[in-house]
Amino acid sequence: MVFSTSIFIYLFLPITLLIYYIAPKKSKNFIILLSGLVFYSWGEPIYVVVMLISTMIDYFAGLVMNHFEGKKLPRKLCLIVSVVMNLGLLGVFKYSGFIAENINAIAGSQIIDINNMNFFGIDFLPMNMLPIGISFFTFQSMSYSIDLYMGNVKVQKNPISFAAFVTLFPQIVAGPIVRYDDVAKELDDRTITIDLIYDGIIRFIIGLSKKVLIANSIGALWTAVKSTDISQVSVVSSWLGILAFTFQIYFDFSGYSDMAIGLGKMMGFHFPENFNYPYLSKSISEFWRRWHITLGSWFKSYVYFPLGGNRKGMPRTIMNLAITWFLTGVWHGASWNFILWGSLYGVVIILEKLFLGKWLQKIPAVFCHIYTMLLVILGWVLFDTADLPTAFAYAANMFGAGGTPFIDSTAMYQISTYGITFIICIIGCTDLPKLAVEYLKKKLPLLINYGGIAGLMGMFVMCAAYLVDQTYNPFLYFNF
Repeated sequence: MVFSTSIFIYLFLPITLLIYYIAPKKSKNFIILLSGLVFYSWGEPIYVVVMLISTMIDYFAGLVMNHFEGKKLPRKLCLIVSVVMNLGLLGVFKYSGFIAENINAIAGSQIIDINNMNFFGIDFLPMNMLPIGISFFTFQSMSYSIDLYMGNVKVQKNPISFAAFVTLFPQIVAGPIVRYDDVAKELDDRTITIDLIYDGIIRFIIGLSKKVLIANSIGALWTAVKSTDISQVSVVSSWLGILAFTFQIYFDFSGYSDMAIGLGKMMGFHFPENFNYPYLSKSISEFWRRWHITLGSWFKSYVYFPLGGNRKGMPRTIMNLAITWFLTGVWHGASWNFILWGSLYGVVIILEKLFLGKWLQKIPAVFCHIYTMLLVILGWVLFDTADLPTAFAYAANMFGAGGTPFIDSTAMYQISTYGITFIICIIGCTDLPKLAVEYLKKKLPLLINYGGIAGLMGMFVMCAAYLVDQTYNPFLYFNF
């Protein structure tokens, strides 16, 4: 099920919240579990089993580790089993097809049937299956076992409460990646107030508007450009297309995070923030401190720091960064595009740590912004093209090496059609709207109190009107 659909907004959400609010306190986690299973199984009734398997792995791992409290070896073995089994689920469902394709390519023949997972005539599972959000819920569930082993959290003995943590529907398929420690206290005891529900509704509408009114609108341009043969796309159109995706993925993903955080508040939870105006960054290192914050935090806590972080000298730091960013690319998807995308970010961050960061501090901020956004935009070319040859051809075309005109009538039409949308996107991805609201709150509080509500209702009505003609508009990060 998708947040930005009529069936979620008008049927699933009100019914779920009504039952949740009137249910006794002891039953609320069961309602969360049940609603999460319904939410996830709505589109993928079979793959809900995968999520439940991941949940059970870490729940029982927690019980066993708690049983062997103070005994390092059995606890470590239990952690290894948990991590291997969770990564095994990811490997089978997300990466087996990619691995099989490359084995076939190296062998020069189809020794593995990708569609039927047939290996030398032996049938296993189909390799073209990808449960929605598997990278999110496995990382979330696995973090509990790791934190428990490290002594950062206490064991959760109630299976309903632990399952509620994993299946909490607001963030089950696309984040934020909520660690057990983030919600441990609220799982056992949370207070739902009118103010919290009100704040949640506002945050949800803002996120819905980002997705429906901005991301979907500007994304139509990228869809049109991407579906056109690159030899027919002018230099200007190629820039307009990837700029459109640059804004689309931000408003789509940050919109989902806003909606998830808002829904969490409606249910009494406080999820961590996932974005902090990343396109205002003045370095790639800063960009990744502002973009998909919970993923960066996860890799820092469970990969980079355990490897040694920056505590064992520069050569070891470089190696740790390289491993972390390679795995970040792999996490995003099973393709050479994602592997190269993550690895290149790792290279740039290493260079910034070595010398580039000091150089950036000495030049005007505007050039730092240009440097950062240029690399981010080129990164998005790798991120959302079909394969490496397509990505390289598209990037070459952006710089006039594709033999296409600099500008043509199509580009002029795109500018005239999407010009205002681009302006809205540019303003919307900065903190200017937030600063304006804060200023008006001080100067004209009544205008903000009443006008703000009217504005939000207006945005909701526009979203509702848009959704009437839309049957399915998934979020981009559902694929991860």
